[in-house]
Parts: sequence; C-alpha cells; structure tokens
Amino acid sequence: MATPSWLSSVPHNFGDAAAGTLKADEWRAITTIYLPIALISLWGKGTAQVSQSAAARLKQVLDHTMDLVSAVSLACMRTMTESRMDAYRLHLGSWVSGLKILHSNAEHRVNHYMAFHIYDFLRLFGPVRSWWCFPFEWLIGQLQRLPHNHKRGKCDVFFLLIT
Repeated sequence: MATPSWLSSVPHNFGDAAAGTLKADEWRAITTIYLPIALISLWGKGTAQVSQSAAARLKQVLDHTMDLVSAVSLACMRTMTESRMDAYRLHLGSWVSGLKILHSNAEHRVNHYMAFHIYDFLRLFGPVRSWWCFPFEWLIGQLQRLPHNHKRGKCDVFFLLIT
C-alpha cells in the first residue's frame, strides 16, 4: 500500500516473531489505517462471502471494529472539540456494549472501564497528542540501541574536574 512519507511504517512481516515488538505508534498506525482498509476490503459491502448469513455476521463484526477504530482516531486528533469528545464516548460505548453481543465469550475488563476516563482527560488536558508518551518511547528506543557491554567504566568527567 502506498502511504504518505509522514505516516509511520510497520514491519512488512507484521505477525511474525522476526518482526519484533511493535512500538505504540506502530500499533496506532496498524489500528487506525491498515486494519480498517484490510477489513473493509475483506468484509465490506459488495465482497464475496460464503452465504448471506456469513456476510451479515462479518458486516456486524466490521461495524463493531470500526466503532473502536473511530474512538481511537477521535482521541488521537490534533485538536479536540466538544463534539469530538462526545463522539469518542459514543463510539467507545457502542464498542463495549457490542462485545458481549458479538463475542459471547468476551469478558468486560478494567481497561474498558478506564477507556471511558479518557473522555475526562480529553476535557481536562486537551488532545491526547499533548500528553502521550511516544516521544519518550522513541528516546528510550534510541538509548537501548546504543552499543554497550554492560560494564561500568571510569568516569572521565571526574578527571576533567580535577585537572
């Protein structure tokens, strides 16, 4: 898929162990861009399915997934408005309530409850982009890639101070 240069890329072998651990920003790109395009092309209106009932079921799962994608996309917008906050809460509520309907073995988790508090944080602190930690995660990744041998060395700064 051709994407703009500003869009975070994801490993071409996503899902394989060799792809490694994804960063939070890569998960966001997969969830809000690549996954919706893939699911719409597989399950959307006009796609070939085994039966009408299978097509209806997959359409329900697609709509349910798009509620979560919409909530994440709204929370990640660069600016926040009252209507966006309300739409976030609406999509999240629709997704959580649809869990038990579409996936009978699904359990409600504390994370589902906590996700509703993001609405409060949007109201208090503004767009998620102003308080998320992707820049710090990037810096930690850069520091982890620095060569090292896990041994403590001499502190050259000490010698500079006494000379």
